[in-house]
Amino acid sequence: MRNFLILLTICSFNFFSGQNNRLPDGGGFYDFNHQNTECLSEEQRLTIKGLLDKNIRHLTLESKINLNKSSVFNPTNHPLFIWPVVKSVTAPYNNVWSISNYVDHNPNYPNAVQDWNCGSRTYDTAAGYNHKGIDIFTWPFSLFQMDNDQAEAVAAADGIIILKSDGNFDRSCAFNNNNWNAVYIQHADGSQSWYGHLKNGSLTTKVVGDFIAAGEYVGIVGSSGNSTGPHLHFEVYNNSGQLVDTYLGPCNNWSSSTETWWENQKPYLDPKINAVLSHSAPPQFNTCPTTETPNISSSFSAGSNVVLAIYLADQLANSSVNLVLKRPDNSIQANWNFSLVNEYSASWWYWIFPSNQMIQQGNYQFTATYQGSSVTHDFNYGNLGIDESLASKFSITPNPVQESFSINGSDTIIIESVTIYDIVGKKVIQTNSSSKDINIAALDNGVYIVNVMTLEGSYTAKIIKKQ
Repeated sequence: MRNFLILLTICSFNFFSGQNNRLPDGGGFYDFNHQNTECLSEEQRLTIKGLLDKNIRHLTLESKINLNKSSVFNPTNHPLFIWPVVKSVTAPYNNVWSISNYVDHNPNYPNAVQDWNCGSRTYDTAAGYNHKGIDIFTWPFSLFQMDNDQAEAVAAADGIIILKSDGNFDRSCAFNNNNWNAVYIQHADGSQSWYGHLKNGSLTTKVVGDFIAAGEYVGIVGSSGNSTGPHLHFEVYNNSGQLVDTYLGPCNNWSSSTETWWENQKPYLDPKINAVLSHSAPPQFNTCPTTETPNISSSFSAGSNVVLAIYLADQLANSSVNLVLKRPDNSIQANWNFSLVNEYSASWWYWIFPSNQMIQQGNYQFTATYQGSSVTHDFNYGNLGIDESLASKFSITPNPVQESFSINGSDTIIIESVTIYDIVGKKVIQTNSSSKDINIAALDNGVYIVNVMTLEGSYTAKIIKKQ
C-alpha cells in the first residue's frame, strides 16, 4: 500500500586517500506516499472472515484443530511471534526489509493517525479505514527481490493453515480492487495471523489443515492485491476476533494488546545496514512495474570504475556511518565518515572509485559501520575470469562439480584461503585453511567464481555446479 519515490542527491568532488569526510556521488531516500485506500476493502475482509470461519468449522470436525481456549480472550495465552520476513539464502544483502506503516490507533479520520509509539507511522482514509496491520516493505530493490525470491514471509508462530489464496496478479503498482495472495494461520490459543500481498505461485505447498512451524516458509513477499509495491501486510486477531497491535507501547491501550506479542519486540526505529554492495554502474530505480536495474557486480576487470554503495533502513537524523575500503594487501585505500542529516525509513548512498584509484589487483574489502554494527562486502578487481596463464599454476577438478572439487597445483603453492562467490558476487563459501579439497554440496546448481589466495598471490577460476 505504498507508492515509492526515489530522490537523488548528486555531489561531485575529488577522492583523496585518507579523506575523513566524503559526500556521496549520489543516492538519496527511498520514500513512499500514502494514498487514501485500504489494503483490503471491508467487503473483501468480510468475505475472508467468512471463509476462515467455514474452514475452521470443517477442520474442527476433522479433529485437525483442537482448541483449548476460553471464549473470552486471555492475554497470557497468546503466542509470542518471531519476525515474519527473512532473506533467502541467495540474497546478497545483510537485511531485506524496513517498515512503512504500523497499526493506526486513532479512530478518527481522515489524516488523524497515531501508531503504538504515539507517532504517525501509519495512515487512514477518507472513507474511514484505519490501517489494521504492519506493512513490511522490501529494501533494497523490491521488485528485483520479488523476481528472484529473495525476501520470504515465514510463519510468526506455530499454527495450522486455515486458508490460502493464490493465483492473483502480483505486480500491482497502484491501488485497485484486486484480491491478494495470502496465507492465514491459526495458533494454539485461537488467535490468527494473516500474511498478505504475496507473490503469485509462491505460497507454501502445505494445504489447509496442515501444521506449520514458526519460521517455516509461507511465501515470497510480493505486490498482489491493493498495493503499490512489494511488501508484507501482517495482520493479527486474538481468539475473540479482536484486532491486535502486536507492539506494546505508550499509545497502544487496546484490551487485546496489554503486552507485547513479540518474542523480542523491535524498537520503533530500528537503524540497520540492509546491504553493502559493489556495482558496475549506479543502480537504476525504474518506474513500477519495471524491475530495478541493480548493476550488482563483485567482479571487475582492470581499468573499470567501481561503484560502492550502502543501503540503510531507519536512517537516523544527525547520525553518521563510517566506511573503509581495504586493498588486497590489507592496506587502507580510503577511510571516511558520512554524516546523515535526515530520518528516513530507507536510504541509499554511493561513491564512485575511478579506475586510476584501483592500483592493486585482487580481493578488496568494503566495510560500513553504522550504530555499532559492521557489514563487509568483498569484491575482486583485475585478476578475474579464467586466465590461461594460470594453467601452469593450478587447476580445478572435476569441473563441472557435483559435490566437491580439488585444487591441483605445484607443491610449492601454499593455499591461505579459498573463497567462492555466486554469479551476483555474494560470498557463499570461505575456507581459511590450506586444504585443497573443497566441498560445495550445499550450493545450488549454477556458475560460481573460485578465488584462491596463496603466498604468491590470488588466482581465480570459474566452476559449474551441476548434479
